[in-house]
Amino acid sequence: MLLLSAFSTPLMLSAVNVAIPTIAEDLQMSAVSLSWIPMAYLMTSAMFVLIFGRLADLYGRRRIFLFGTAAVIVSSIVASAAPNSTVLLIARSMQGLSTAMLYATQIAIISSVFPGNKRGQYIGILVSIIYIGLASGPLLGGILVDAYGWRASFLVQVPLAITALYLGVFKIDVEWRAPPQANNGAAFDLGGAINYALAILLLCVGVSLLPQTRALLLIACGIAALYWFITQAKQKPDPIWDVSLFFTNRVFTASCLAALLMYSATYANVLLISLYLQYLKDFSATEAGLIMMIQPAVMAAFSPLAGRLSDRFEARLLVSLGMVFTVFGLALLSQLQSSSSISSIIIPLMITGLGFSLFSTPNSNAILASVDVKHLGNASSAIATMRILGQVSSMIIVTLVLALMLGPIQIGPAHFPLLEHSIQISFMIAAMICLPGLFFSITRGKTQQPRVSRL
Repeated sequence: MLLLSAFSTPLMLSAVNVAIPTIAEDLQMSAVSLSWIPMAYLMTSAMFVLIFGRLADLYGRRRIFLFGTAAVIVSSIVASAAPNSTVLLIARSMQGLSTAMLYATQIAIISSVFPGNKRGQYIGILVSIIYIGLASGPLLGGILVDAYGWRASFLVQVPLAITALYLGVFKIDVEWRAPPQANNGAAFDLGGAINYALAILLLCVGVSLLPQTRALLLIACGIAALYWFITQAKQKPDPIWDVSLFFTNRVFTASCLAALLMYSATYANVLLISLYLQYLKDFSATEAGLIMMIQPAVMAAFSPLAGRLSDRFEARLLVSLGMVFTVFGLALLSQLQSSSSISSIIIPLMITGLGFSLFSTPNSNAILASVDVKHLGNASSAIATMRILGQVSSMIIVTLVLALMLGPIQIGPAHFPLLEHSIQISFMIAAMICLPGLFFSITRGKTQQPRVSRL
């Protein structure tokens, strides 16, 4: 059930990334609005992952996971039938809300099922399956887009999602929740949930409207709402997200910040490479998909090994080495030009793929190993939240660059020099973002050894 979901969702996401230029042309979307195809999905994921993580602790992780799987199926069908960009972006938002249920429960279920000294191994398997999905999506999506159009890219995962839903409903009758002591007398923090979701919404919409004056007002309100959320969460007995660990646990905090910065630096790669290959290199969707699958394929190949190593060796060494590789790969990508050779794309993608595989599983294992058993649910939510917030931040950066460089225009040959410069700037910013992440990784302190325990 988990592995099918872990494969099918990223399969669809990476397939859609290949289809973005075709979608933009068919639905007459501008450079900024096309960035909202992934942004709408990520924004709602970030808004709701904490909410569903808390609901899963209270009412059952399997139950929330199955609701999310069913909702992904429905929202994907709606997206495939969208008659215009407005309906498509609404459907993408619903996809994000649906997958927030999956992101909030996947690692938490693994933490519930497997003992601490095996946790890294099984997280590594899960992450590897996710990356196999990411690697398969560009090629399969490219083939489908060239043969049947962009709408097929939203349906590619539906049969697998239906199978996962069937297994979860009819073949699994076990439910997992947070330990009783963690939920004793707990209430759902509705005010905190609304405040957090509103903060993410204001920040994302605000950035997309730059450089307009109202954008600055929305961003300021978003920052204020986020600050108020953190202040209130520190004071409430049962917050939607217990942020106290960030103020009391150095390893946990540094590991989370490293994850936030790493995802902020790398997630938008897929969009940037898709735009580069299909606009500047004039590749077909299938040809672009072949190259775009290189980075996640490398990540899928090395993630299981990284997971096993994280059960045996100090996480900060593996994570820091991974970030060094990633900085180098991103710096190479920032030098891409329309005349660059194919090897100038492939080699940096392989380097960043290796770097991220060395980072992802060991860092997640370090976060889980840094807390007591009663905080595993909170730590799992932190992993999902840092990942999604980082992905949102990555898209915010690209959206901002596109807004400032290209504005509300539909990309055409006359704008290719500006698009090339935008891609270079985005990759350079990404490489610079990794540097403070490397600092947090190196200085986090020693991670505790994984404990043998079950929820």
